[in-house]
Amino acid sequence: MKKTKIIYYVSTGLLSLLILFSASMYFFKHDDVSKMFANFGYPSYIIYPYAVAKLLGVFAIWNTNFKALKEWAYSGFFFAFILAFFAHYMIGDGQQTGAFLALTLLIVAYVSNYRINKLGNSIKK
Repeated sequence: MKKTKIIYYVSTGLLSLLILFSASMYFFKHDDVSKMFANFGYPSYIIYPYAVAKLLGVFAIWNTNFKALKEWAYSGFFFAFILAFFAHYMIGDGQQTGAFLALTLLIVAYVSNYRINKLGNSIKK
């Protein structure tokens, strides 16, 4: 179980850093991100709400008090990373690697979190 916790904390920490970096770009490099969103065909007015949603998602993933909220955050990030991967792939800008890395870290974090909770619940019974 110790190995699983290490995997969980490392993958969740790296994922959080990646998401925080992304959200900070949305706030501090708005013009660059706006151009990127225009290339995707997305409106630029969703940049700030999307950045706030990412920050709330990171909070939800680290918060252990709200298990349902944590599940929703995982699923939201899953769909966001899938869509980001294909958006980058379809316009051919070669930036889909970040989305693939984020998706991989998300899956590792989710599976290790599931194993920790499953093992923890079976020990308590």
